[in-house]
Amino acid sequence: MNKVPMTTSGAERLRQELNELKTVARPRVIAAIAEARAHGDLKENAEYHAAKEQQSFIEGRIAEINAKLANAQVIDVRKLNAGGKVVFGSTVDLINEETGEAVSYQIVGDDEAEIKAQRISISSPIARALIGKEAGDIAEVNAPGGIQEYEIIAVKYL
Repeated sequence: MNKVPMTTSGAERLRQELNELKTVARPRVIAAIAEARAHGDLKENAEYHAAKEQQSFIEGRIAEINAKLANAQVIDVRKLNAGGKVVFGSTVDLINEETGEAVSYQIVGDDEAEIKAQRISISSPIARALIGKEAGDIAEVNAPGGIQEYEIIAVKYL
């Protein structure tokens, strides 16, 4: 199976979630199932069925995270020698040429992308336009609203 790129911080966030699920959520739902069983008839026991459904969700998420971590190629951007070029994991400060708006994005794996946290997927149009460019370059992004130009102000490896 192909390895999926992931930043060290993305892998750490997944490990923390996995630990939380295994040490807090799983024991809590097991206790809820045991308590619901003690109430008697399981056929019409809504608490039991809700707890079993939650247990199924937790076990599914644990399996999903384990699979993501097993297939991850963790890349520590701080150890890359990219020579000032935009690469996977780098943080890029940009200015929209048309509006003058300044933005900053970190280019991350598909599973880590979260626009509110300024992390964009490596497969997004803007990331594809930025890869390989340096500070001072203009990146043309083929966006749904038309072509947008961004000037690269700085490239950081955090």
